Formats: sequence, structure tokens, C-alpha cells
Amino acid sequence: MAVCARLCGVGQSRRCRRRQRHNQQDHGSDSDMDEEEGERIVGETQSVTGGPENSAAAGPSVAHEAAAEATADSASTVPPNPQSLLDLPPEILVEVFSSLPGTELPNLALVCKKFRQILNTETIWRRRCTEEFGMREDLRKMEVVGVSSRELYAKRVNPRVKSGRFMKLLPDYEHMDYRDVYRHLLHPYRHILGLWQPDIGPYGGLLNVVVDGLFIIGWMYLPPHDPRVEDPMRRRPLFRIHMWESNKVAVECMYGHKGPHKGDIQEFRTWLEEEWGRTLEDIFHEHMQELILMKFIYTSQYDNCLTYRRIYLPPRMPSDLLQPGLFKGTYGSHGLEIVMLSFHGPCARATKLTGDPNVPAGQLTLDVDLNRPVCLPDLVHQRSIEELSRLVLGMHEEAQREVQNPDVAPQGAASEGAVAGGAGAAGLESAMEAQSESPQPGPSSSSASSEAQPFVLPLGVMTRNEVYPRTCKMCFYGTGLIAGHGFTSPERTPGLFVLFDEDHFGFIWLELKSFSLYSRLTDRLAHAYAPDMERFEAMLRNMQSWTS
Repeated sequence: MAVCARLCGVGQSRRCRRRQRHNQQDHGSDSDMDEEEGERIVGETQSVTGGPENSAAAGPSVAHEAAAEATADSASTVPPNPQSLLDLPPEILVEVFSSLPGTELPNLALVCKKFRQILNTETIWRRRCTEEFGMREDLRKMEVVGVSSRELYAKRVNPRVKSGRFMKLLPDYEHMDYRDVYRHLLHPYRHILGLWQPDIGPYGGLLNVVVDGLFIIGWMYLPPHDPRVEDPMRRRPLFRIHMWESNKVAVECMYGHKGPHKGDIQEFRTWLEEEWGRTLEDIFHEHMQELILMKFIYTSQYDNCLTYRRIYLPPRMPSDLLQPGLFKGTYGSHGLEIVMLSFHGPCARATKLTGDPNVPAGQLTLDVDLNRPVCLPDLVHQRSIEELSRLVLGMHEEAQREVQNPDVAPQGAASEGAVAGGAGAAGLESAMEAQSESPQPGPSSSSASSEAQPFVLPLGVMTRNEVYPRTCKMCFYGTGLIAGHGFTSPERTPGLFVLFDEDHFGFIWLELKSFSLYSRLTDRLAHAYAPDMERFEAMLRNMQSWTS
């Protein structure tokens, strides 16, 4: 406790005052007093435990008594009836101030000199950087994150002699403190942390700005190579913000596109291998070649001059069928795209974060009616596309009639369950119970329950993922958005939403006879959740208007 008071530079504990009196009388040093005090404490401990040879045999009870005495001695430094915070010892004030928001600390420093001196303690600001921004690095033992060893140093060449010496580009963080990092880096740039969507025409994208070590880095998230939805997201650093000096910040661009006018066919080959994981010779389909070349030309013309819009992750509600969030899905010749799954009462919706020339980013790609569960037949009849079409199209016609005549009471077991139970989890449970009591006509039916049931794709349905889950939990009627090139003649076509597990779902596009498999994006996304559902729904409406 005396050591803490001496480090803080404020206040004096009982032992510290005793040391000062001893110094005034004998002109001794602090180190001598520390030694005497240490010998006294050791002697008292040995007298209690019976000497060093008996300390191990004294047992935990003696150690507990010694700890209790030490605690009582520490507590004796606190005034019996403190009247204000100024009466508390510095080490307790450090703990109190460490729990306050960093934005309140500058005002606290204006109270008095004692508070201002205590707020210079590194422990306070390190805790603020850790709790508010998730920074885990130690300034004294920093391992550079997001920076290669080549970027740490650069050779400054003298053009006359074509030689030079290596200069360190990044600062020496050992001479910085957490207060400077908080005041000049983390707090001023806190508003850019989170998820952003770049305005790249119909293609969109996903940018995640995070605190990575002692840097603020903007990571561009790219889907895995088609069709490997289980692979992790590919990340590309777009920019980096870091401290340059104790009160200066540097912003660096780490990646940029180069348009076709800046290169040749070799540049396109490099881009193709990075974006698609293929070579030009591997792509035989002429339509796919056109789509890839169009995307290369379109994205290359921006050359880092992009506009970004903030996006949020949906908040979790108790009635949600599964954890909402981001998923990677297959979209035929367009490759893998990123969608955001969210729940709105009796509906589940998937919104595109990355898009294509047919259905651009920001549009509602899937709309699922959770009040219309579909009971799958046995495996033999699941292989018939006609049987699946009959089940789904029957619900589609019923949904169309309800839209045209909203005042007419719906018919059918699933609809009756939806009316009885209402929206959300209660409506879903009632619909499932009603569906199990009155199953769909067919050779064999199983209830739409949470228990796993066999699943197989119908014959004739195309899929880019030959390996897909062979059991599912639930199936629901839904619609998918299709359109011509340039988002012309958009329409919603019926399909089947298949929930495999907490991290996988699929959608069968009946009209296209195609299957899309979606896998959850498991990356940790901090500072990305919407403050409330109203703010999230407003964001979805704005996203659709951006590309409509």
C-alpha cells in the first residue's frame, strides 16, 4: 500500500508517514526502511508460524490468520469514517476511477490536484482501453499486429549514390502510455468502428473496422472461393490508423485496386486467382467469363475512391428461430455472396450485403413465412421435384389469396395455427402442432419439429455443393428474389427454406431448379450490433433504397 501511494505521488499511508519521520531523524534511505520493514514483517510471520522451518507445516489456517492480519493492517490506513473521496487512500481511488467511462475522466481531473495526479496512473487508462475497445496489447511488450517485418523498416535511399540506411517507419511504443493511445487514437476514431458497406454498384461488400492490437484496421471481408461455404472468410487490410508520436496519428492505405488501364492481361489473371481461386483456362462457361470480366472492370475503376455506409447486425430476440447474423451462400455463376439473416415476427429475411448484376447488394433475397411449415415426405418421394412443387405451390397460392383478400379467414392447418398462435415463437409453435395433427397428403409425412429428419435434394435440382447436410430440423415456405440483368423485371418466386442446424440453412429455388447452401460467418464482429430493432429495420429500408 505504501508502494502504491509512492507510485501515485499522492497521499500517504501510515507506513509511508512512518518512513518519512524515520528519514527526518536518521537521514536514512527508503531502501533501508524497506529492508527494516521487510525484516519486521518476516519476523512477525515467523513468530506466528514458528519459524521458517515450520511455515509449511503450519497449515492453511495459520496462513489465513496471517492474511487476515495483513488485511486488517491495510484497512487501518482508511479513516474510520471517511467524509469524502479525498479521505480514501490512492490505491482505492485508482480502482474506483478505473471503473468509470474514459469520457468522464477528464472532468474528474478538474476536481483537484490529487485526482489529476491519480489519473496519470497507467492502470486506469489501460483498463479503459481494454474494456471499451478490446485492446489486448501491452505497450511495454508489444507484438506488432497486422504489420509485416518488412513494413517496420524501410530503406531510405540516396539517389546520388543509390544507397542508404534503414529507417524505422513505426514509432517506439515503449515511450507511449495508454492515456495517449486512448485520447488521440481510440476515442477520436471510435465512430468508425464496426461494419460498413462500400458503394460498389451492385456488388456491395463488407468492411469491418476493428481495434487490432495498437492499430485501428479496416478489414475488407471477402467470401471464400466458390463453392466452399465452410471455409473462413478472406480478409484484406484496406487501411490502418496508428499512433505516430505521443500526440500524433498516422493513416495509411494498405491496399488499392489498379484499373485495366494501369496493367495488362497479367493483372486480370492475378485478380482472377485472388478473387475466384481459378485461372482463366479453368473457366469454360462463356456467360461466367462475361460476369467475371464485368466485375473486374467495374470494381477496378473506383481505385479506392469509395463511399461507405454503416450497417448493423440484427439484435437477438427470444422468439428468433436461430441466432441471426451473417451467412455465406452460393449463387450459381455469381459465386459466393454474403447475406444477413434477420427475424421480424413471423418472418425470416435474408438481405444481400454483396450482390451481382441481377440482384444487387441491399435487396431482400429470401423472405420466409415461419407460420407455414412444410412437412417433408419420406426420402423416396423427396427425390421427386413434382411432389415438392405440389407442396410448396399449394402454400404459395394460399399466400397469394391472403394478400388479395386480407379480410378472408385463411384456410389450411398451417394458417389456422398461425392465427391461433399469432406472430413469433407462439405462432410458430401452434403452426407446428396443427401441422403435425393434420399432415400434408402424401404417402408418408413427418411433423415439422425440431428433431432431425432425413433430407435429400430432388432429382434435377442443381447444386454447387455436392456435400450438403442429409438431415434437417425444419422446412418452411418462402420466396426468393430473381431478376434480369441490371435488376430488370424483379419478381419473387416460391421456394423451400430448409433449416439444417444453428449454423446452416438452404433454399430450393423451384423455378430455377437450383439449391443454395448457406453457412454462418463465425468471425468475431465487435461494435456491430444495432442499438435496437427499430434502428435495424430503418437500416434495412435504407439499404434497399440504395440499389432500387
